Amino acid sequence: MVKHIILWKLNPELSEEEKAKVKAEIKAGLEGLVGKVPGLLEVTVHIDGRLDSSNADVMLDSTLESAEALKGYAPHPAHVAVRDTKVRPYAVERLCLDFEI
Repeated sequence: MVKHIILWKLNPELSEEEKAKVKAEIKAGLEGLVGKVPGLLEVTVHIDGRLDSSNADVMLDSTLESAEALKGYAPHPAHVAVRDTKVRPYAVERLCLDFEI
């Protein structure tokens, strides 16, 4: 199995209300991919409880069946739709960590 972890920093020009809306839409969109993307087993998007010591706004914690499933996840149309409409327009930084478990 493979863990796929992403951290995003949202555009600082967004108001707190806008950030809350964007975070909720990112969470709903990405968590909704389970069952739609082959090999995607679990998705949790962390948007609440952020401490002031954090320098990221949103965390994606996902588990996939294999490295091959991860390769299929990125270009999958359902993922691309969420990425291009819910994440990319609002994120200014992205970090990724993929590893086998």
